[in-house]
Amino acid sequence: MPERRQNLYAILEGNHPTLGRPYAIFTNFIILLAVLVYILSTLPDLSRPMRLTLQMAEVFVISTFAADYFARLFTAPKPLSYALSFWGIVDLIAFLPALVLAGTEFSSARLLRLVQLARVMKLMRLAHAFDTMVDALRSIRDQLFVFLMLTLIVLILAAVGIYHFEHSAQPEVFKSVPHALWWAVATLSTVGYGDIYPVTAGGKAFTALVLLVGLAVIAVPTGLISAALVSRTKDREKEAPEPQHMDEPKESNNDET
Repeated sequence: MPERRQNLYAILEGNHPTLGRPYAIFTNFIILLAVLVYILSTLPDLSRPMRLTLQMAEVFVISTFAADYFARLFTAPKPLSYALSFWGIVDLIAFLPALVLAGTEFSSARLLRLVQLARVMKLMRLAHAFDTMVDALRSIRDQLFVFLMLTLIVLILAAVGIYHFEHSAQPEVFKSVPHALWWAVATLSTVGYGDIYPVTAGGKAFTALVLLVGLAVIAVPTGLISAALVSRTKDREKEAPEPQHMDEPKESNNDET
C-alpha cells in the first residue's frame, strides 16, 4: 500500500500520531450534529430561516459521511471486506438513504452512525473496558443462552396461564395467548405498565407467582455478568506487567574493595 494511502487510512482509523485524534473528534462531532439536526427538524412550526439552516447542515453532514465512506473504501486493505463488514454497512447507511430518499422518514437511518461513538473510547484509553465486557460475556455465553431459553419458556407458560384465568372475565383484553404475551413480558420484567391486569382471584394469585419468578429473571443474568466481569478484571490485572520502579538502587558492576 502506498505511503500516502497508509497515512490516510491511519487518519481515518484514528491511529495517525498527529491527525488521528483530531479527525476522530471531528467525526464524532459530525455524528452529534446529525442527531441534533434530525431532532430539531421534527419540531413543528419552524421558521423559514431555521429550516433553511437545518437543510444546509443536513447537506454538510451527508457530504461528510459520504466522503468518509469513500475514503475508507479507497484506503481499506481489502475494500470488499470493508464494504461488507458491519462498520462498512453502517457507514453506507449513514448517508445513502438520505441521498436516495431525501425528505422521507427513512433518511433518519443515518442515526445508526451513533454506534461509531464507541470509537471515541479508544481516544480516552478506555477500550480495555469494552474488551473486558466482551470477554466476560463470551465466558458465560453458554449460561446466558440456557437462561434465555428458560426465560422464553417461562414467558410462554405465563401467557398461557394468565389466558386460562382471565380470558372468560376479560375476553376483550386477553383475546388470545399472543395477546397475553405482552402482559407476561411486562410482568416478568417487573415493569407492570398497568394497561393489562388480572381481575379474577386466580389471575391475581398467578400474577403474584409470576412476579416472584420475574425477580429471578432479572437477578440471575445480572449475577452471572457481575461475577464474570469481576473474574475477567482480576485475570487482566494478573496478566498486566508489573511496573518497574525507577527509584530502586542499581547494583554496581564494580567489585567493592
